[in-house]
Amino acid sequence: VQLQASGGGLVQAGGSLRLSCAASRGIFMLMSWYRQAPGKPRELVASIESSGSTNYADSVKGRFTISRDIAKKTVSLEMNSLKPEDSATYYCFVRALGYEEYWGQGTQVTVSS
Repeated sequence: VQLQASGGGLVQAGGSLRLSCAASRGIFMLMSWYRQAPGKPRELVASIESSGSTNYADSVKGRFTISRDIAKKTVSLEMNSLKPEDSATYYCFVRALGYEEYWGQGTQVTVSS
C-alpha cells in the first residue's frame, strides 16, 4: 500500500489548510493523521475508524476535522484557526483489516505568527 499525502504549506496564524492522503489500495479499519515537530515525538492528531468514530488530540479539538472517503481511499484533515505550535511534518497512517500498518511520506505544515 502506498500513501500519498498532499496539502501542506505555509500559512499565517489563524489561517486554514486541508491535508489529503490517498491510498493506492486496501480497506482500512483506521485512518489517522500524526505530526512531528523538530525535537519532539510523533503525536496523534486525529483518527477515524471504519465506523466513522473520530478521535482528536485535545490541542486540536474544535479546530481540526478529520474525514474519509471510503470509495476513493482517502483521508483528509481540515485545519482551521492554525497556530504556530501546529507547525510540524504531518503523516497519514492507516491500519488495514488484516492489521497491516502503513505510513505516508509526510507533508510539511508551517504556521507563521
